[in-house]
Amino acid sequence: MRAVFANFFALLLLCAFGSVVYIWSALEERLERHKRASFYPSLPVDLSVKTFRALLAVQAAQRLRNVSGGSVDGNNGGDQRSPQPVKLGSPVEDGVFWSEWLEDLIPVGFSEDYARAWRGRARTQRVVQLEPGCGRVSNQLATFADGTKACVRYGINADQVQGETLTYYLAALLGITNLPPLVLSQLDRYGEQWAAVRTRVEGLQWSDRAVVSLTAWVSNLTGVVTPASLRPDRGGLRPVWDDFRNKSAAELVELAQWSDLILFDYLSANFDRLVSNLFSLQWDPHVMERDTSNLLRTPRGDLVFIDNEAGLVHGFRVLNMWEKYHHTVLSSVCVFRRRTVERLLELRMRGDSRRRLLESYRDSEPLSAHLGFLSDEHAALLQDRIDRLYKHILHCRSRYKQS
Repeated sequence: MRAVFANFFALLLLCAFGSVVYIWSALEERLERHKRASFYPSLPVDLSVKTFRALLAVQAAQRLRNVSGGSVDGNNGGDQRSPQPVKLGSPVEDGVFWSEWLEDLIPVGFSEDYARAWRGRARTQRVVQLEPGCGRVSNQLATFADGTKACVRYGINADQVQGETLTYYLAALLGITNLPPLVLSQLDRYGEQWAAVRTRVEGLQWSDRAVVSLTAWVSNLTGVVTPASLRPDRGGLRPVWDDFRNKSAAELVELAQWSDLILFDYLSANFDRLVSNLFSLQWDPHVMERDTSNLLRTPRGDLVFIDNEAGLVHGFRVLNMWEKYHHTVLSSVCVFRRRTVERLLELRMRGDSRRRLLESYRDSEPLSAHLGFLSDEHAALLQDRIDRLYKHILHCRSRYKQS
């Protein structure tokens, strides 16, 4: 009898073991299929708004892998030149976006907290000195009582100060932090802020009660030459592995900021930077080899977008003259910062860029009513350019979806 029970018990154990093996094999097979699906996702062909929003939310597990083993330079040799190409994953993920690890290397620029604090101080600080140092003679470098400095823009016409100011708030809507903080001030030779430089203000023939802009002055800036990939005789900034394999981390960080700059200048129709260089090639074939207008670099690698007075207002007035050059420059970029595209998509879907920009400007700037805002025509132009830019990104996504 004991033998019977022993045999029966052994049979039960054998059946149980077989069931476990079967279940484990099935699970292992499903897990393997899941891994293959995760590492090589099938991306949808549909490029609707819904699909594009889903693309922006792709999880880290679905990011494209570098099939060469994770080295951006693709070179294991002993080249000791500095800077060295980085040995990380691909700088591009999900087809057209700069990768997360690269985003982590990009300097924050002028953070929202810093900008808010600076604006609060600049509105109350006394100006104790005005001197040349901010471009044209009509602009001045101001020194505040606490020793900090700001560039004062006294516009030859209202378009310049208005364009500079609205462009700053457009950048804030897009999450672009490369523009120095800005506030408005109304000239009053006998008021507390300007009394100490009354004689200088009179000598400059600045009109009393005129609205000027004060922009944070940044020291130790150097010029920036247009990257070779963005020059007309090159292929542009594309999400193609060979274009990045020998780039250093610093070079990639700068290229990512250039992609923001080009989108930003297209939206604001600012012709006084890369677009004007492209125009000047007609008579100056070496213009791209010199420093780019109104663009500087900090020692840690931030690009600083300065003198944006041509944006929005004046840029829209003369758009017919410059539009073909804007289109050419925009067409040279097919890699984007995910955060910027997310903000752009939100503005596109809501169709309320005029309202959002006005609210941000009016809520942050006490003198907004004195300076005015975009005309209805120019507000419509801004929304149209948002739509066009969105379509350009979709075009890039369709073109490079297999990259």
